[in-house]
Amino acid sequence: MRVHEELVASGVELSYAALTAYCRRHGIGQKPIVPAGCYHFDPGVELQHDTSPHTAVIGGQKHQVQTASAVLCYSRLLFFQIYPTFQRFDCKVFLTDALRYIGGSCERVMIDNTHVVVLRGTGREMIPVPEMEAFAERFGFRFVAHERGHADRKGRVERPFSFIENNFLAGRTFRGWDDLNQQARQWCDRVNGTYKKHIRAVPRELFAVERLHLKPLPAWIPEVYRLQQRTVDVEGYVSLHSNRYSVPVSWIGRRVEVRETKNKVEIELDARHIVTHVRAMTTQPQRITLAEHKPPRGEGVKRGDPHPEEQAILTAVPELAPYVTALKQKGRKVVALALRQLLRLVREYPRQPLLAAVDEAARYGLYDLDRLERMILRRVARDYFLLETETGHDD
Repeated sequence: MRVHEELVASGVELSYAALTAYCRRHGIGQKPIVPAGCYHFDPGVELQHDTSPHTAVIGGQKHQVQTASAVLCYSRLLFFQIYPTFQRFDCKVFLTDALRYIGGSCERVMIDNTHVVVLRGTGREMIPVPEMEAFAERFGFRFVAHERGHADRKGRVERPFSFIENNFLAGRTFRGWDDLNQQARQWCDRVNGTYKKHIRAVPRELFAVERLHLKPLPAWIPEVYRLQQRTVDVEGYVSLHSNRYSVPVSWIGRRVEVRETKNKVEIELDARHIVTHVRAMTTQPQRITLAEHKPPRGEGVKRGDPHPEEQAILTAVPELAPYVTALKQKGRKVVALALRQLLRLVREYPRQPLLAAVDEAARYGLYDLDRLERMILRRVARDYFLLETETGHDD
């Protein structure tokens, strides 16, 4: 527009449309036309994998979900599953299910530069996380990342995401995560058996050729799991991903090992004591309690003494009972820490200076144990470390 204004001001007679047509003919201000590329894949060479955020109605509520998809590049066979989040554990679970659905593995799996798989580097220089590299070796493939800014390199897996969002998820509701992924699998079976105009073939028919070139799966595929250490809380539950799973009351305060798989959560105290829960997929906090872990009606949970230091103090110096009660109510420190500090004072200092200092502190409503210790030290210095005064005698 400015060029046209300046030309008209200088006396040139031409319209704006004539100016823009002239610029197009001579390539002025125009990006050069580059022909689109085409990737050709032989059977059994590459599987492309990626994820995309979507919205799904599960249990009557809308959830932000992650759709994980895998596509065979030659036959365009599609498999996808949906998860609340997508971490390294979920990636291994998905790829295991995808390879089982396909019935074999390719030479390579093409991904973007996601931190789920990538340790460092991008494109050709990408180095996968050792955990994921070992997972790939188990199935006989290797992870490959496209160069930064070349997302079209994995266009085979990018294309179905819009189809999934506007066809599978549109207008569907699901009772739960199991129902969602079961319907997704059935939908994949139906879609893979229908004619595709853009490839002029049926993916299942092309897959009949490609499956002959796939690498066979291992004779035994170990279950994907994730190990974590937890301490049983005072209510008899173990926290895992904002959810709480019940264990026997006798395990309170004990250290346990949590083994998380695709469908189960196993909590192990030792080889003979294992509790198994159904894994909660939702990200909303839940409390999962097994029937055998519920206390009898009306009895509640019998908890042990939460402060064993208090019993130790009263056993050693019963006279401190009133001060201990007031300390628990009016002290500024956490009760357990305050009682622990008072127990140390009882064990380290003589009884008489301790009682005298506590009586004075109680009289003035003083429950600062650091000041109480200084009061005890002043009495100890006065009563137990008296220095002889000068009497005129030579030593």
